[in-house]
Amino acid sequence: MSEFDAADAQGLLRFGYKKMTKASYALLRVKHVAAAQAWLHSAPVTTAVEMNPPPTAALQVAFTAPGLLALGVRESVIAEFSHEFRGGMAQESRSRQLGDVDDNAPENWSWGGPAYGLHLVVMFFGEPEPYEAFVQTSKGPGWNDAFDTLACLYTSDFGGVEPFGFTDGVSQPEIDWEQQRKTPCTQLDYTNSASLGEFLLGYRNEYGKYTDRPLLDISPASAGLPPAEDAPGKKDLGRNGTYLVMRQLQQDVRMFWQFVGQQVGGDIAKAEKLAAAMVGRTRAGDPLEPIQEQPIAGIRVKPGEREQNRFTFDQDPTGSRCPFGAHVRRANPRNTDFPDRPGNVWRKLITMLGFGPKGFRDDLTSSVRFHRIVRRGREYGTQLTPEEALAPARGSDPERGLHFMCLNANIARQFEFLQNAWINSTKFSGLVDESDPLLGNRAPIPGCPVTNDFTIQKSGAVRRRFSGMPQFIKVRGGAYFFMPGIKALRYFGQVEESRVS
Repeated sequence: MSEFDAADAQGLLRFGYKKMTKASYALLRVKHVAAAQAWLHSAPVTTAVEMNPPPTAALQVAFTAPGLLALGVRESVIAEFSHEFRGGMAQESRSRQLGDVDDNAPENWSWGGPAYGLHLVVMFFGEPEPYEAFVQTSKGPGWNDAFDTLACLYTSDFGGVEPFGFTDGVSQPEIDWEQQRKTPCTQLDYTNSASLGEFLLGYRNEYGKYTDRPLLDISPASAGLPPAEDAPGKKDLGRNGTYLVMRQLQQDVRMFWQFVGQQVGGDIAKAEKLAAAMVGRTRAGDPLEPIQEQPIAGIRVKPGEREQNRFTFDQDPTGSRCPFGAHVRRANPRNTDFPDRPGNVWRKLITMLGFGPKGFRDDLTSSVRFHRIVRRGREYGTQLTPEEALAPARGSDPERGLHFMCLNANIARQFEFLQNAWINSTKFSGLVDESDPLLGNRAPIPGCPVTNDFTIQKSGAVRRRFSGMPQFIKVRGGAYFFMPGIKALRYFGQVEESRVS
């Protein structure tokens, strides 16, 4: 097993570029193939190599499946990428799975819809002072000859707070860059550590396997690609690459806080408490569960930081501290991804005692471990505080929201599973008729249950249900991209050779 090659990976997965508070995403269509390939061949893409001092600006590139085809990559090569990447986010079957129906349907999107023709995204990050000059220098004289700019998505710096007013980015998996984690893992304790292959292609994942990706025969065109660890004699086009999921989420901040306020009779303190129950954390980012004394693998606190992530749901089996339907509990169930039904409770018990039937999930956290994502989203628009949102509106509100981005090696098993089985599920953890209180789609679907409820469980008391919850978040655009390793990027930038598979 070879070491992680940081010089061959783009840096977004490893660093996130939080200190680079300026960012924009250029959505492009290839105008002239040779000019586009020439730009890609020399583009100043920032790698995952640690630098001291760190860079003050960065550039990252990712492609849609039609974009690879437009660059001359043959269909036989593209066919070896994942099915969901090739089909795209706007595919009808995926739309239902992701909850992209009614107002959220791709035909209503501002970008990324079925006929949009998106080929690639070029992402610019930078500290305020060097940002503008870096963007212009990076584009260079050949940019306009190479690409048509379909749109440019601009971001805002909300200071680590997402638009609804809650501290964001508190919980992220710790990637095992050194590949010291044994796979497949059968541990019973929750861990925040994840195998490198869960996020980068060409490395072992949590199953101890290599995720499928394009493997090429050795040829002059593929000579610069890394060898495939699991296929001697093949070159690995996917190695050090990852799949990028982008979704533009418009957040109605005023509607969110006014709904919460109305449910509690306008009491601000109670509104804060209800909002925290819906999110699963306080606005400051503190969990509703107590911080546990025992360490959790993969969770470290830097000096000066608050301890906000060392917890599980072990001591909250009834959901009386953090409701079962809270956003953070759905998005990362940690060690409680077992439906709350008598049969499964019994199976869980006998499994913990070591008497479970062969083939049953011996690792109680396995379902969570196989569905982690690394989030790299950024806010856009102007910030509206909860206090301002609770006050009467003065005119129309400008659009604001989140450019959601996540990275994963298997879109279906990671992002799509999380979105469908946890976020959108009306039966998550034994619940009925409710989806995620923040991201859930409230549109009624014929033959499907309503999803506009939210329930707060109370130990030894009658649970409280809030009904008629509106849709707070609308999908405005989205796409699936492949973010290649540097060697693969240069392969795509070969003016003619990349047409040969």
